[in-house]
Amino acid sequence: MDLDPALAALRPLGGFFVLRASRPSPPRPLPTLAHAYAPDYGDTGPDVHVHVPVTADPPAFPLADPLARRVRKVADALRAPEARVAASVAQQGLAARLWSVALACAALTGRVPDLAPGLLRWDPDATAPDDLWLAEVRSRPADTATLADVVLTAHLAPLTVAVHNRYGVATGLLWGNAASALAGAGRELNRWARRHGRTDTAERAGALTAGLLAHPLLAGTGTLTGTAFRRRSCCLYYRVPGAGVCGDCCFPRPPGSPRSPQAPRPS
Repeated sequence: MDLDPALAALRPLGGFFVLRASRPSPPRPLPTLAHAYAPDYGDTGPDVHVHVPVTADPPAFPLADPLARRVRKVADALRAPEARVAASVAQQGLAARLWSVALACAALTGRVPDLAPGLLRWDPDATAPDDLWLAEVRSRPADTATLADVVLTAHLAPLTVAVHNRYGVATGLLWGNAASALAGAGRELNRWARRHGRTDTAERAGALTAGLLAHPLLAGTGTLTGTAFRRRSCCLYYRVPGAGVCGDCCFPRPPGSPRSPQAPRPS
């Protein structure tokens, strides 16, 4: 099976897996992810409080700073106490979207779309999950090396650099986020496939997930047991007021709060 121009096979899997492709075009001009990763924006500083309501940009929206806009959006939604907390959550959310699309295409069709940052438009004002539009569907093979090139090299490496440089988030934490997002996408795809009697899809998803977690950029970020993942870092979500630790966190409970109950992370 090959990819269809609309990527329709992804739609039954739900919002994290859907990718809008080719037509219709976005309802308004949107920046590309290549623009979001650009290194020439000013430093926001790692400890800036960011409860700033998101307002409309002027017509030249694609020239705005989409990464900072997304971090402000997440910070406002979560009431995050520090910019680095919102930046970490925003980075993991985008990583989850990219992994979900790539892994689902690979497991369902044996092909993966070229997700080049210059082809993917992104709406930093959208609610979760991140809204992505692919300008053109270019089919590529769905082996582990290609998936690593499509997601890790093309997206998560420059995104990690941008978030680290601009918000002071540790690179080890960000690669832990990337691994957690990959494991989560694989787990959700496995559940969907088994519910629908698609054991072949579930097995391919599992093999690809394990292979990608062995990549040098992700190796050592955590331990995969079946579809369960336990990471060796923390995404900082516990610092959000009223939050707890995530299901795959290295901490059994929020640091400094030994009696705090675990709270689920928002989906």
